[in-house]
Amino acid sequence: MVDYHSAGQPYPYGGNGPGHNGDYMAQEDDWDRDLLLDPAWEKQQRKTFTAWCNSHLRKAGTQIENIDEDFRDGLKLMLLLEVISADFSPKRAPIGTNTRHRHIVMVTALGLCFQGERLPKPERGKMRVHKINNVNKALDFIASKGVKLVSIGAEGGSGFGVSEPEPHGRLRLLPERKTAPYKNVNVQNFHISWKDGLAFNALIHRHRPELIEYDKLRKDDPVTNLNNAFEVAEKYLDIPKMLDAEDIVGTLRPDEKAIMTYVSCFYHAFSGAQKAETAANRICKVLAVNQENEHLMEDYEKLASDLLEWIKRTIPWLEDRSPQKTIAEMQQKLEDFRDYRRVHKPPKVQEKCQLEINFNTLQTKLRLSNRPAFMPSEGKMVSDINNGWQHLEQAEKGYEEWLLNEIRRLERLDHLAEKFRQKASIHEAWTEGKEALLRQRDYESATLSDIKALIRKHEAFESDLGRAPGPRGADRRHRAGAQKTEKQLETIDELHLEYAKRAAPFNNWMESAMEDLQDMFIVHTIEEIEGLIAAHDQFKSTLPDADKEREAILGIQREAQRIADLHGIKLSRSNPYTSVTPQLINSKWERVQQLVPKRDHALLEEQSKQQSNEHLRRQFASQANVVGPWIQTKMELHGTLEDQLEQLKQYERRIVEYKPNLDLLEQQHQLIQEALIFDNKHTNYTMEHIRVGWEQLLTTIARTINEVENQILTRDAKGISQEQLQEFRASFNHFDKDHGGALGPEEFKACLISLGYDVENDRQGDAEFSRIMSLVDPNGSGSVTFQAFIDFMSRETTDTDTADQVIASFRVLAGDKNYITAEELRRELPPEQAEYCIARMAPYRGPDAGPAALDYKSFSTALYGESDL
Repeated sequence: MVDYHSAGQPYPYGGNGPGHNGDYMAQEDDWDRDLLLDPAWEKQQRKTFTAWCNSHLRKAGTQIENIDEDFRDGLKLMLLLEVISADFSPKRAPIGTNTRHRHIVMVTALGLCFQGERLPKPERGKMRVHKINNVNKALDFIASKGVKLVSIGAEGGSGFGVSEPEPHGRLRLLPERKTAPYKNVNVQNFHISWKDGLAFNALIHRHRPELIEYDKLRKDDPVTNLNNAFEVAEKYLDIPKMLDAEDIVGTLRPDEKAIMTYVSCFYHAFSGAQKAETAANRICKVLAVNQENEHLMEDYEKLASDLLEWIKRTIPWLEDRSPQKTIAEMQQKLEDFRDYRRVHKPPKVQEKCQLEINFNTLQTKLRLSNRPAFMPSEGKMVSDINNGWQHLEQAEKGYEEWLLNEIRRLERLDHLAEKFRQKASIHEAWTEGKEALLRQRDYESATLSDIKALIRKHEAFESDLGRAPGPRGADRRHRAGAQKTEKQLETIDELHLEYAKRAAPFNNWMESAMEDLQDMFIVHTIEEIEGLIAAHDQFKSTLPDADKEREAILGIQREAQRIADLHGIKLSRSNPYTSVTPQLINSKWERVQQLVPKRDHALLEEQSKQQSNEHLRRQFASQANVVGPWIQTKMELHGTLEDQLEQLKQYERRIVEYKPNLDLLEQQHQLIQEALIFDNKHTNYTMEHIRVGWEQLLTTIARTINEVENQILTRDAKGISQEQLQEFRASFNHFDKDHGGALGPEEFKACLISLGYDVENDRQGDAEFSRIMSLVDPNGSGSVTFQAFIDFMSRETTDTDTADQVIASFRVLAGDKNYITAEELRRELPPEQAEYCIARMAPYRGPDAGPAALDYKSFSTALYGESDL
């Protein structure tokens, strides 16, 4: 690589370099005297300036052969002046005082002195007077540019000279400054400093590094260096070759005027390039803003489309209230809803917030860059997003409550169904054989004692029937036939009857107790389970008395058996009055004894569950009663906009750090839902309230940060002071009665009137207000944000680029044509910006249109909304 920054290098010709000792100036005077007598120098001068003059005259379709003779009639001299006048900016010429070849000396001045002005018309006559007049016109024009002419002698042909208006150091500043970083280059003059060719190459490399491989050049090969520079200049910079390398290397000191002329061509070439670069930079800056804005627009459109599509898909799912048949299916729907709330919706909340932020930022940037407001595609306005979101939340609002109620309903139905199946099983077991017994007509062939027994048995059955469900038909016929019989075996019969009457209700009591002990229960609070436990304890307290009654009933049966055994009476069968045997009583009593501890265990288990549920309620309430107020805390901002922005960002970081508290609350809420807990008396906050509050907090902080950032952007772009911003805010807040952060049309009008705007309710005022509303509310939302208010209040103070400035920049790149070509765009602009323009520029249709001409004017005006692309 080239060491462009090496310092302290020795001057290649000995000593400390030009200008560092007094002998050097004396040496220069000797060189000047020697050169005046040097034929090689004269030849070099003629060659250089003839080439230079022809480089300009060729633009007018002509040239000169002899610089002394071809300017004598003044015609080509005036033509040269006119071409130069159109090509160059005015400079004072750094010209020496030598007047031996005055045409050459004068020509050196021409290259640096003139700006586009037209000369008087030349006289076309052939007479000597016409030639003299033409030369005088040229001399007058030169003199008018501040060039002092010495020994003016138009009548003497070449008898005129040029004085030096100022030292030639001004022209030398350009190459001296531009080549300073390059190794082995030290420009101190216009002769020796350029002799090795490195200065020419460095000057080209500094402006067009792709044209010169500077690191391959050698100081000891000046001919190659000079030829390389001259050939590159001729081929790529349109600078004609004015000197031969051998002419420079072969002289002790190259001609200063020739080198100056050559360098002046580089100056003008790079001056034009600098102008084109400036124009290209302006265009690139404008296009970069436009491209960034277009990317933001595309991002908005895509994000809006995706969000609206998601809302469209989600709403029908939330509105579907089709109940499922089982608790498991409904619990799966509840789990799906939890996933929606915890996984799917939060990113969409962020997307919606980011969408609004992007929209507001885009509109601010468009206003600040003097671009028209962004109008989203139909159906994708921020208001459309908000309407869709509101519909979504309405659908969501009752969905979770419906799910929980459905689960609760199915739980009750399952409980009732199981309870019904249990009772039906018990009743079926009780009625088994009863109806067949009642249909018997055994009384028709029975003895009196049998009849009496049947009657008493029937009475016992009726007693049993009164306490338990079962068949009730056919008893009247049985009683009517049985009343015809007589009483037998009174004592035993009475005992059997007593047994039957007491055994039946006791049997019913045991069956009822077993049913109650096996009865399913559903409770939701500690109080409810404690009520069931108290009722069960009361039941258990009656068991000793029940056991005594059981012993008494069994004692009756034993007494009847004892009397029969005592009197030798053989009882042919069991108690004729009841089917409830002592074995059945003992069996059922044993079953009751077994069910009591099971019931104890079930109630205690449920009590533990309800205590756990109560703990979950208190745990959730404790966390919710902290998180809820924290979310609702209002933040007060103070200080400068930067102070406010820092406060907001610190608050945003605190929100992020606080998120684990919300996650913990979500986990606790899930446990509550899984436990089917439907109410919580310990807090007024529900998880839904917390979620909505959290989403609003995130959205509000993001919007506020965006608003302050846009205010800073506006302030910096428009030079608004902090005091002015505070005044704007005070005015805005005064008319923002509902503190919603936006002014309605009437509020905004009142605000404008208070600020002195003529928007009263008349035709002129209404027209002016409509115009202003189109600026602050281009999308027709019906409200004016504070940012739009600031933009409007400071709109006239903004120093922004305009379409005319961009058109002027394109004109520079186009070489002053009314159109530009794709080739020119690709040459002057970076690839991305060039292709951006080519893809969007319309064909130029003017009468001067060239091949593949592109219309940069309509393109430029379209960037600022003054026309359509």
